[in-house]
Amino acid sequence: MDWERILENALRAGFGQEAVVYALAAIGLNVHFGYTGLLNFGQAAFLAMGAYGVAIGVAEYGLSLWAGVFVSVLAAIVLALLLGFPTLRLRADYLAIVTIASAEIIRLFLRSVSFGNITGGSTGLQQFAGDFYDLNPYGPGRYGIGPIQFNERVFWVITVGWTLVLLLALATYVLMRSPWGRVLKSIREDEDAARSLGKNVYAYKMQSLVIGGVAGALGGLIFAIGTQSVQPDNYGTPLTFFAYTALILGGTARVFGPIVGSMIFWMLLSFTDNVLRQAIDADYIPASLMSGNQVGQVRFMLVGLGLMVLMIYRPQGLFGDRREIDLSGR
Repeated sequence: MDWERILENALRAGFGQEAVVYALAAIGLNVHFGYTGLLNFGQAAFLAMGAYGVAIGVAEYGLSLWAGVFVSVLAAIVLALLLGFPTLRLRADYLAIVTIASAEIIRLFLRSVSFGNITGGSTGLQQFAGDFYDLNPYGPGRYGIGPIQFNERVFWVITVGWTLVLLLALATYVLMRSPWGRVLKSIREDEDAARSLGKNVYAYKMQSLVIGGVAGALGGLIFAIGTQSVQPDNYGTPLTFFAYTALILGGTARVFGPIVGSMIFWMLLSFTDNVLRQAIDADYIPASLMSGNQVGQVRFMLVGLGLMVLMIYRPQGLFGDRREIDLSGR
């Protein structure tokens, strides 16, 4: 087995486009769940707003890419307000029910035949990010450090993507150490106590939902631009739970927890995928036990098993604090 190639692919996955997308999604969930205690199970809907906002704006209405970005952010804000108004005065589990249902409604709407002339239906939309690649400062070639090499187009995407990740991490650091952030943490711990001190808990929750939703929309934006396409089934429920996996793996209520968690998550997926495929090719795993077509499912099973072990022995994640995952159900 070529262990050097396996490790190189794992490192590349840890810094690649998918890691960027899930880091942005997990940062949003960290604001929601880690700092405020909001159970948002529909983060995929915010990513869909970010992706389809720019795709529809550019491909269907002829807007510039930057106007499309504005539409994406605005769509995420509107979605957060629509989800928050009826639910944020209720218990945490009501938000979880509403968000997971809303994400599925949005996905089915996007793949609907009735609106296919706008959304592209089940096939989605393609080739709408030309303006972004026209700004690419990198000439043809390979860029990176050591084994972590990407072509000029991918490197431009991840340059912008990781810049967004670092800016959001810095914003999170500043916000959560401000009086506003301390109120969010108090709401997570005991919202009745925060309310008794005169804080408008509903308004703070709404602000948190909007900020985390916009972070998720930026993840969807990078996803759409990086692939030059949007397809509704890419924004299903598994996306949200993979983002939660990245968040919990790194540690909730930690600025760099979701970032490191996303990188480790994709490195593990790449590592297990390459190990299994090479083991099958070398006949270490007999074809009667597993075929190459089954590797995609088995790698998630193995990573899931590892996450179960982590939750048993270190439920706060790699860098988290056990006290941060205690969530009030009020």
